[in-house]
Amino acid sequence: MKLSSHPKWKTGVASGVVAATRPGPGRSAFLGVAFAAVGLLGAACAPEARNVVAQASPNQVEAEQQSQAHPGEVPYLEHCASCHENSQATGAPGRNTLSRMSSHQIANAMIQGKMISQASMLSAAQLSNVADYLSEVEEEGGEWIDAFMCSVDRRAPDLSHEPTVATYGFDLHNTRRLSDEQAGLDTSGIDDFKLEWAVAFPNAVSLRSQPAIVGSTVFVPVGESHNRLFAFDVSDPSQPCLHWVYEGGAAYFRSGAAYGVRSDGRAVVMVSDVGANLHMVDALTGEALWVEHFGLFENSMGTGTPVLVEDKVIAPSSQYEITQGGSDNYLCCRSHGGLVALDAISGKRIWEARTMPEAEPLYDRGDGQMIWGPSGAPVWNSPSVDLARRQVYFATGEANSPPAHANTDAIMAVDLDDGSIRWSYQATLRDIYIRGCAPGGVPAPGAMRLNCVPDPETVYKDYDFGASVVLATKPDGEEIVIAGQKSGDIYALDPDTGELVWHSDPSPGGAVNWGMAIDDNRLYVPITAFAQDFAERAVPEDVVRGVFALNLLDGSTAWEFGVDAYCTPERQKYVERCATAFGFTAPTTLVGDLVIAGSTDGRLYALDRNTGREVWWYDASRGYDGMNGIRGNGGTFGNNAAVAAGGLLIVNSGYGVWGVGPGNVMLAFSPD
Repeated sequence: MKLSSHPKWKTGVASGVVAATRPGPGRSAFLGVAFAAVGLLGAACAPEARNVVAQASPNQVEAEQQSQAHPGEVPYLEHCASCHENSQATGAPGRNTLSRMSSHQIANAMIQGKMISQASMLSAAQLSNVADYLSEVEEEGGEWIDAFMCSVDRRAPDLSHEPTVATYGFDLHNTRRLSDEQAGLDTSGIDDFKLEWAVAFPNAVSLRSQPAIVGSTVFVPVGESHNRLFAFDVSDPSQPCLHWVYEGGAAYFRSGAAYGVRSDGRAVVMVSDVGANLHMVDALTGEALWVEHFGLFENSMGTGTPVLVEDKVIAPSSQYEITQGGSDNYLCCRSHGGLVALDAISGKRIWEARTMPEAEPLYDRGDGQMIWGPSGAPVWNSPSVDLARRQVYFATGEANSPPAHANTDAIMAVDLDDGSIRWSYQATLRDIYIRGCAPGGVPAPGAMRLNCVPDPETVYKDYDFGASVVLATKPDGEEIVIAGQKSGDIYALDPDTGELVWHSDPSPGGAVNWGMAIDDNRLYVPITAFAQDFAERAVPEDVVRGVFALNLLDGSTAWEFGVDAYCTPERQKYVERCATAFGFTAPTTLVGDLVIAGSTDGRLYALDRNTGREVWWYDASRGYDGMNGIRGNGGTFGNNAAVAAGGLLIVNSGYGVWGVGPGNVMLAFSPD
């Protein structure tokens, strides 16, 4: 049954100062310093280096001289438009999203972020012009922060409580579960929520970072807001304020916030950035204790939220050759993912758990340059820790070049003390993937794509494990390790051996993206079908996009809640692809008796965890006047999941990739 006017179709049983470190310069100063740095980088690189800024060709210069348009238009159309004007297929931010970014943000991505390779054919002047051409916003000065600081009696965080959200999965086992007491709610009697307040973050298009929570303090990283980590006080549910703000420099925060207490008694907040630097911040004052690089390669980045255990900070290392390899200018592929353990006191590296050996040159890709391998297996998710077995569990992504290593698309366990691999379970074989390629190694129209790998070497699925691995206990007392894949498959493994206990595919053709919650009996799985728009990865039309409750004993479905498209002209202003992108990408969160789930098209649901009955839903895809004086809007719920504290349900809305729904608001709801 299809319903066009209602959002669901199926339910049933089957301090007074800003603490700043490495403050960034203003717009013009930033661009000048950054472009100078790019020039030095180009001069220092060897001829075979990948990240070199080239001078404009005579034809490009002539074309720009002839154009009466903005000087950034021609280089954008020549070098950038093929991806950004086709965002739903490439995953790149669309023009609407780019227009909301500051020129600082756009330049940052091309100079030291994910777009280095793609921007390598631009001169410094062209790069500056492109950033200015795309941006339609002015930098904000941060005046709202001064006005939003807490009064003297609320200035210092109360850190006497145990953390309720210490990492992405909330606890060491990644259960994503909060009790009524932890949330300050009585969910057994709630049948409605009201919007208590909204806070908007200027210049942001994605609020991708989940907060950490201790007591009534909510630590929120917002990379696109001058790379700030905010400590919000919500002790007065109707009037939040800021304890302190930390500024982390030029490399934007990408992970969620983690919280813990070191052996020296210091309470700390940790967050990773796109340059694979881990920031250790004093939770009481917002001062930097240390910032250390944990990446394994120059293009490593931090995505998964770190976890603090026994004075080890365990940080997942991902990488972005999956994007870089789509450019023929990039010599692919040499990097891989893993975990890195840093000493919590000093920041020194303790051990590395690499997913594969170093890459070697394999074969000429057709232009005299070599393809390297093996590569891939980035770690996008946050680890879970098994203290009894002294093991750390995580899962990996696909390969980027042949041969597809056995630890790609795999669930892994490593030793907590030394990082050695205990076991690995590979879920998908031969999954070699580069954006811009297609099945059979056929390049996208108009592109050479020298790094594409032909059949039969790859199944070309892009079946990453983005969701964090969960350590669960079944009702019969047996422990299992559970992982959800972008294929939609759920695997339960023996934590001692890595052998399969059960397997489930609750919605064939669907996908699990960022995470799942558990209670004592069930696993709550959000399913989307994000690839349905792409012909090369078509999924069944009858795929159920929704939330599935699976029995921990055997993976069977206890109930399901499905949604259909809900797309009006007004909603489409905020979630452009609401007609096709409407599944559940964000991880589920358990709050007492409620399953909280956010959809790709900006809908937020509270479901009865026992029956799947809809208790409440809210459409976040709208404009907001933030109580901090900033205008904002909601959009996609991507990896920005729900948390709860002080009687409030708190969610971040906005995920400016894949051409779906950029947004920049943190929303707080209270029982009505």
